[in-house]
Amino acid sequence: MIDKALREPKESLLGPLVRGPLRRIHPTSVTVVAAIVGVAAAVAAWQGLYVAALILWVVNRILDGLDGTLARITDQQSDLGAYLDILLDHLVYAAIPIGLALAANTSAGYLALAALLASFYLNGASWMYLAALLEKRQAGARKQGELTTVTMPGGLIEGAETVVFYTLFLLLPGALVPLFSLMAVLVVITASQRLIWALRNL
Repeated sequence: MIDKALREPKESLLGPLVRGPLRRIHPTSVTVVAAIVGVAAAVAAWQGLYVAALILWVVNRILDGLDGTLARITDQQSDLGAYLDILLDHLVYAAIPIGLALAANTSAGYLALAALLASFYLNGASWMYLAALLEKRQAGARKQGELTTVTMPGGLIEGAETVVFYTLFLLLPGALVPLFSLMAVLVVITASQRLIWALRNL
């Protein structure tokens, strides 16, 4: 919901970090390290090490923001890098709830996890294919002046809101069922927003 508004401040915040020694690192290396750290957060959550999982999750998010800024400032943007970034992000987004549900090991937790992952599946289709259609119509990221490789159609739940929810998952592991369920509902609403937009504009 607020991702577009946060992109410029994020660039301003991370920019100085990548103009120093970090500029020698390839952005894809940062993307891969971010994914490893994210999966490590999922493993820590699975083992009930919630503080460690939370710290690793925060590091993952910082690295995930850093790779794109590094690519833009050092002129190393590539289609492969953007593809790997979104693919590995989704790996982490799936792994952490799975780790938490395994740690809880309850029927209700697994059902809530299934609902959450199903909502992600629907949401992924809702924005990725719509993004492809907008790029095809030359109404995508370049037209909108976005800092992403392809446009990311907005909605109620975007990256910033996902960070908040996942942080709550790790801070409040005893409340996984209501938190998973709430996020699943909001993600379905987000996919519905894009469907309504498509029905009116495509």
